[in-house]
Amino acid sequence: MEKKKSWFLQLLSYASDQKGKFVLSILLSIISISVGLIPYFCVYQILVIYLKSNVIFHDVWMWGLLAIACYLVKVLFFGLSTGISHSVAYQVVAGLREKMCDKFLHVPLGEMHQYSIGEIKNIIVDKIEQIESPLAHVVPEGAGHVILPLVSILALGMIDYRIALASLITLPGSIVCMGLTFQISGKNFEKYNTSNAHMSSMIVEYIEGIEVIKAFGRAGGSYDKYAHAICDYRTFVIRWLESTWVTMKLAFALFPTTLLGTLPMSLYLAYYGHISDAQAALAVMLSMSMVTSLGKLEVFFESIRQVKETVEELETYLQLKELLEPNNTVEISNHSVVFDDVHFSYHDDVAQEEVLHGISMNLPQGSFTALVGPSGSGKSTIAKLLARFWDVQKGSIRIGDCDIKEMSLSQLSNYVSFVTQDNFLFQCSLLENIRMGNPNASDEEVKVAARAAQCEEFILKLEDGYDTSAGEAGKRLSGGEKQRIAIARMMLKNALIVILDEATAFTDPENEDKIQQSIAKLAKGKTLLVIAHRLSTIRHADSIVVLQDGNIEAKGTHEQLLASCPLYQTMWEAHIGAKQWAVSVENKEQSEVSVHVS
Repeated sequence: MEKKKSWFLQLLSYASDQKGKFVLSILLSIISISVGLIPYFCVYQILVIYLKSNVIFHDVWMWGLLAIACYLVKVLFFGLSTGISHSVAYQVVAGLREKMCDKFLHVPLGEMHQYSIGEIKNIIVDKIEQIESPLAHVVPEGAGHVILPLVSILALGMIDYRIALASLITLPGSIVCMGLTFQISGKNFEKYNTSNAHMSSMIVEYIEGIEVIKAFGRAGGSYDKYAHAICDYRTFVIRWLESTWVTMKLAFALFPTTLLGTLPMSLYLAYYGHISDAQAALAVMLSMSMVTSLGKLEVFFESIRQVKETVEELETYLQLKELLEPNNTVEISNHSVVFDDVHFSYHDDVAQEEVLHGISMNLPQGSFTALVGPSGSGKSTIAKLLARFWDVQKGSIRIGDCDIKEMSLSQLSNYVSFVTQDNFLFQCSLLENIRMGNPNASDEEVKVAARAAQCEEFILKLEDGYDTSAGEAGKRLSGGEKQRIAIARMMLKNALIVILDEATAFTDPENEDKIQQSIAKLAKGKTLLVIAHRLSTIRHADSIVVLQDGNIEAKGTHEQLLASCPLYQTMWEAHIGAKQWAVSVENKEQSEVSVHVS
């Protein structure tokens, strides 16, 4: 079993491709902080000169200029170190975001449904951003700030070991306070991450659902839910900080106060002649030089646990199980589809809550197959398995004579088009939205697909025609118009297998007629798998598969199922009854209108 890498090594591994620059940044930081000690030694030498009876100003100028030169070197090297470390950090953050997005592309799409938009936004935007500070500051600067106190204590020991020991007098107390702070704080980090993700989800939900909220007059209730999430987060953070306030402030106060022991010890030793007055002054200056570094280290220590939690959370996403796919392209003899004894569960253990139980069916090349059944019978799951949103745990799905697991995702995507009832449009022109089906298509080819999908009629009515932006998430278009844009996109893609998942479920009659015309052109010569609640739309299917509770109840044509399948008969009667009711309501409304007119 592979040993799990520590969070710190994992953090450094994120910058592995920038290793040279990162090491250079650390070295420059160490040199900068170490060189910053030399001016103290220069001041000591000047004090020694002035304490002599014969002052040589040439020597004073020499040590003074050396101190200034060293200070300038310190500033220059620190600036170079910081610049390089920030460059590395920003490249690492960009690379991590690309890596995370690439991971999401290769994780089963169904697996991604368990994460809310807020959680995904939180990890890609906020959490990864938290990696920037450790890489830009904590590691390079921290290395230098660790070296400086060690060098200073060593120098104090060379003056007198008692001064070196005295400089550490506050260290035990600060370690105890810091340990208590970490212990109290550590218990709340998981709650903090959960609370932060919940708040992000509520913000996204409120903003995305504002149209529905206003339409149903739920602005007050929804705003309260949104406001409570933010207030709960604020309350939690305040209580968390309050719980660590005393120990954290004591740690901050004690850790850098090396002067508390160094000053009296230096004065004592100088008074009794164990060290010179100049050495006592140097000891005090060296002690003061450690204050900034120890203060910085304390701030870095405070953020270490947060960094640890962030890295570990990132790793849970980066270690998500990907769909296995070969690198090679396989030859497909035909575009028929075969489901062979397919068993599936949303859990790794197929025996746990299995939702499909031994599904076997054939979709011959160029055929029209429909899936019908009550809600929750497994229709959409079957369609998504063919598009490989998940892998089946038992059995196989084949296109031609090839198991889809043996195909790369890109090759499978070339063979299969998926049109759902809720299609996403990007915030770019309608022309570019359709072109996503085939990025190499010319403008004219895009427009031909749009005409075939019955899109051009409404597109040309728009102010900018094909150059009109679809709006955020396609909100400038009606549901039926978005469906037709999605169908045009699939026509342009020209895949050999088409899946329609209740594509006309919520459209009005006019749009349904246009979408049916679009679908007819899309499916021409293709292997078509349709999921439909409106049974009248699939009466002419070559084969209708009736599903119930993850099992195939019956298979056959419309006429055969009406004669032999009670479940299909019930569904058909319910569908016809609903249509008759809709027609009677429409006729009643028309008669009422005519009476009012007359």
